[in-house]
Amino acid sequence: MTILNQAPATAPATTTSPADAVLSAGPARSTDTAETPRARIERAKHAFSTRSVGAFLRRAADVDLITADHTPRAGEIVLARVTSIGHHKRLEGPTSRRQVLFVGDEIVVAYGSRYAADQFLATVPADLGPAHLAAAGGLASRVLEQHAGVGSPTEIEPIGVLRDEHGPLTLSRAAAHRIAPGVASRTDRPAHHAPVIAVLGTSMNSGKSTVLAQLAHGLAAAGLRVAAGKATGTGAGNDYNLFLDAGAHRVLDFTDFGYASTFQLGADEVRDLFLSMADELAGGGAAPDVVLLEIADGLYQGETARLLGDAEFCRVVDEVVFSAGDALGAVGGVAALATLGHVPSFVSGVLTSSPLATAESRRALEIPVVPTFDLADAGIARGLVADLLGKHGADAA
Repeated sequence: MTILNQAPATAPATTTSPADAVLSAGPARSTDTAETPRARIERAKHAFSTRSVGAFLRRAADVDLITADHTPRAGEIVLARVTSIGHHKRLEGPTSRRQVLFVGDEIVVAYGSRYAADQFLATVPADLGPAHLAAAGGLASRVLEQHAGVGSPTEIEPIGVLRDEHGPLTLSRAAAHRIAPGVASRTDRPAHHAPVIAVLGTSMNSGKSTVLAQLAHGLAAAGLRVAAGKATGTGAGNDYNLFLDAGAHRVLDFTDFGYASTFQLGADEVRDLFLSMADELAGGGAAPDVVLLEIADGLYQGETARLLGDAEFCRVVDEVVFSAGDALGAVGGVAALATLGHVPSFVSGVLTSSPLATAESRRALEIPVVPTFDLADAGIARGLVADLLGKHGADAA
């Protein structure tokens, strides 16, 4: 059971330099004459979550900063200054390079909330006051609770929300993909015709991403075209690039659809995001042989729990794979999934690092328990999905 530090992180103190007094006083638009907002934004360190913003800004005719009388919303892009280095000492850049942070650095990040049992519970602040860097992928938020084992969050001071001639700049406006309107009501979609496997787990850090990557590698080695995605969570490039390196021919995650985080989204929006991503990965001219989709955090996390009970999710997902940290978590997770109508095809994850935990799980479960790194073997991976592929092949015929 994860222990949360019940003492909430305090909002960092405000520090304003003379150069920014003009930005923070009076008008709601920047009037800094020393450097244009566009130049300042381009000079700043950009985050992975905001990787689509640069190209968007180059096409914008009028770029400025909203500096007062504004309530931030999830997905809005903000230019902020680092005022204190805490838990996150690096900012993951658009190419996933870990940029070392220094006090005084200006960074381009996105507002969003975070649910991370091993790190922070954070939410979008109600004003442009001091905030925190709640995730290395570039999440501006205000930390409410933190795990006892992590340090204080890195503190940032918003300078202004980016805007163009159409208003505040958001990730959704700059995103390459959109949620398909009415996607849940469509009776014939690409994801209905492709084998779709969802990878779930007991919690954060149970091994879900590694399981998906190893399975993707094994299936690719077996000659299959694999598409992979991460449907929920907090934006970061590690898993995205891991799936590519594993051999997936196409990878998407929720940041490609304009979300820095999926925490606190409504149930219908999370479902439609999942379905739209599944369709995008399953469709196109080079249709995959199998689609692998990771769902973040554990079964009891709010968005995950609601998604698993959704009827259209059940129609799209053909099989689930479960990742657990120990034998008890594996047994409890399999039972919880079974009550929702999802019996995993196999169990893997961190528990398989221990031969003893693996043996315990095998004695307690009636489904296969497969060591994570065995999934990279072409024969093992192909054997695990053979029935699913055969079923879809028969249906297509």
